[in-house]
Amino acid sequence: MPIANLIPLVCRRSLQRIAFILPLVLVTASVARAQSYDILLQGGHVIDPANRIDQVMDVAISGDRIVRVAPSLPVRRAKKVLNVKGLYVTPGLIDLHAHVYGYSGSVFPDDTALLAGTTTVVDAGGAGWRSFDDFRKRIIEPSRTRVLVFLNIVGRGMIGPEAENNVEDMDPVKTAAKIEENPNEIVGIKVAHFVLPGWTALERAIEAGRLSNTPVIVDDSIFTNRARTSREKLLRVMRPGDLHTHVYNDRQLEVVDRFTGELQPYILEARKRGVLFDLGHGRGSFLWPVAVRAMKQGFPPDTISTDLHSSSIMIQQSDMANCISKLMNLGMKLPDAVERSTVNPARAIKRFPELGTLGEGQVADVAVFELKTGVFAFKDAWSKKLLGTQKLECVATIRNGRLVADLNGLGFPLWNKAGEYEVIP
Repeated sequence: MPIANLIPLVCRRSLQRIAFILPLVLVTASVARAQSYDILLQGGHVIDPANRIDQVMDVAISGDRIVRVAPSLPVRRAKKVLNVKGLYVTPGLIDLHAHVYGYSGSVFPDDTALLAGTTTVVDAGGAGWRSFDDFRKRIIEPSRTRVLVFLNIVGRGMIGPEAENNVEDMDPVKTAAKIEENPNEIVGIKVAHFVLPGWTALERAIEAGRLSNTPVIVDDSIFTNRARTSREKLLRVMRPGDLHTHVYNDRQLEVVDRFTGELQPYILEARKRGVLFDLGHGRGSFLWPVAVRAMKQGFPPDTISTDLHSSSIMIQQSDMANCISKLMNLGMKLPDAVERSTVNPARAIKRFPELGTLGEGQVADVAVFELKTGVFAFKDAWSKKLLGTQKLECVATIRNGRLVADLNGLGFPLWNKAGEYEVIP
């Protein structure tokens, strides 16, 4: 058959295929639009920096996934409606530095994280390659909170000075091998509490990071009798993508000159070359004199984390919502704080866009907050008080599509004095 005669035939067959497929596409789109929602968060101010959303919108959840983020979604399609008008809706917060295993002050994550809008915690060094399997069984598997891990370069983990100064137990090859065996849980390496002179612990952690292609989070101290300085650590030893926690402490890191109060030039140089700076509040690592000066000079942390443990819960109140509140009272805007608590940490541990966003199709980890105004007392790590006018408080937390914390009863029917259930407006 001549080629000229084939062209009409090809066109007819193409049109037939299109005529067959197009109704299927339209039906699929129609079904998607008519999809029922298990949970609809209605009328909240959504802040999702990853998707550049900062406005009033609805968030619809089906199963364990975000399915729609849009204005005025139909209530009739929702099995449960949470009226969040006047509240802020964000991705579930990611705490990059917490202690939930190994360390003597560790706390079970579900007892602290979910109440603060935190759906993911990263344990910072509690376990090493020798103890990780026990960590998985005892903490990771039974937790509703998602628990990820910075594996300690010390094989036995964070169990005290004798273990943490044992150079012979700092094995980069075995550490990297354990990471390769558990890529869904282990996101990097932690080095801390090394009191011997020099860089042995940090250099071995970085070697493990190179072998496993993961970041290292660092809090090595800089005391002069240990032959270590912030400048050398940040500009020579650490790599782009590595994180230095405890950014507003002056024992692990000298961000501002102790005599002049000015930012150290090498701090800006380190940030420019890709080193990341994490808050890591804790019981000894967030000081007003450092934080106030650094924030005034335009040096906020890249990520916000708590270093939460049994000694920093009560007085310092270093949960994620309070850490955000403290930075807001030093001038940080709420959207910037949410960015540093969601998408930034997700990217730092290579879990974006799986985590840190309300993107459609992503896991339904959601936090709801109220931003209160008034006069509030905030304490630093040394229990020094600073008064602020804004305080962020968690109202509800959704983890993996399920309402796991509901402090104001948003998801429950109202029982009135007449003995009847009422629909909450």
